[in-house]
Parts: sequence; C-alpha cells; structure tokens
Amino acid sequence: MNSSALTLRAYAATDEDAAVALWQRTWQQAYPNIDFAARVGWWRERWRGELVPHALIVVAEMDDVMGGFVTVDPKSGYLDQIVVAPEFWGSNVAAMLLDEAKRLSPARLDLLVNKDNARAIAFYEKHGFAMAGEDVNPVSGRPVFRMGWRP
Repeated sequence: MNSSALTLRAYAATDEDAAVALWQRTWQQAYPNIDFAARVGWWRERWRGELVPHALIVVAEMDDVMGGFVTVDPKSGYLDQIVVAPEFWGSNVAAMLLDEAKRLSPARLDLLVNKDNARAIAFYEKHGFAMAGEDVNPVSGRPVFRMGWRP
C-alpha cells in the first residue's frame, strides 16, 4: 500500500469494527504502558453514543484498508480524534485528514492533545494550530493542551 492510492470517504456504519480496531492499535503503539484492549468496550460505547451521532467522520483508505480517520463536530469545530495507522506515521495521511477537517469546519477547529504527545503537538503547530491553554482531559484525566486553528 502506498499513499498515492489513498482515498478519503465518508464513514459508514460498516466501518465501526475497523475504526475501533485502528483506534486501539494506534493508541497502544503511542502509549505502550496503557492497556487499550481493556478500554475497547468503553471506546465502542463512546464511538456509538458520542462521536457517530454528532461528528462528521472521514476515513482514509488504501486498497480497501482503513489507514486513518478524523472526527469533527461541524457545529462546535471540535476535532475529537485524528487517528493514523502507525505504518503511515510520517506520511501525508494525517495532513490529508486534517485538511479535510478544516474543509468540514472552515471557521475553526479546537482540540485537546496530551501534553506528553510531542509528535502530535509539533504536527498541529506545523499545520497552523496555536496553543490556547492547558486543561485536564475530562475522559482520561491526563494533562492536555487546548489547541485551536482559525483561518
């Protein structure tokens, strides 16, 4: 699979298992000391109850394999998740998903990023996001930065 075969498309209900599995695999790689397998039930409930009903979800796909996804609430501009399969870290997949999020919410994007995720912070800064304060993630309890993008 190469990124030249990358396509973006709207999320479909049949993508749920692949999206949940990708979320688990990606976060497990980013935070190996946390047991994300134990959190799959919670995540699936949150996915179905909070994200799917309120966010626009766009899937990045290569040869019918999900390589990433982004979730954005166009009403609030909140970007809850941008997930890219580890094998595509450093490629253009995240940038394409972020560009799509900006297209879906052209007035603003806001997000929370874990303070210890230097890679993600640098990515967001490179793509025009600015620090907007510090917070604690209401879900994980981890210290986070609030970041925002305004065109």
